[in-house]
Amino acid sequence: MNASSMNTIKFALRGVILATVFLGLLPVAVTAHGGEEHVVGTVTKISDTSVTVKTTAGKIVEVGFEAKTTFARAKQPIQKADIQVGDRIVIHAVEVNEKLVAHTVEVGSATKAKQETKH
Repeated sequence: MNASSMNTIKFALRGVILATVFLGLLPVAVTAHGGEEHVVGTVTKISDTSVTVKTTAGKIVEVGFEAKTTFARAKQPIQKADIQVGDRIVIHAVEVNEKLVAHTVEVGSATKAKQETKH
């Protein structure tokens, strides 16, 4: 075997090792939040039972609320009624009967444009 063949084999072996390590750690990353899904985006609709979000990827996702759902802005508890269309939002949700149900809802601070319209 020449040096070029040895380098090719070493490179391929490193790739296989890295892929094995990555695939071995993937389940840890997926379950790091207890199997919760993250929905990140902007509120397009809000009701007593759910919120509709346009995700940062442009997808429209509806997430339901349950009695245990918690709501916060800047780590301070808020009421569901404080959420407005246009708010930036991060939701940690679980799938229940093929629908997403929010565990926690975190609302971002008001954007500059929203703050200016309130004054």
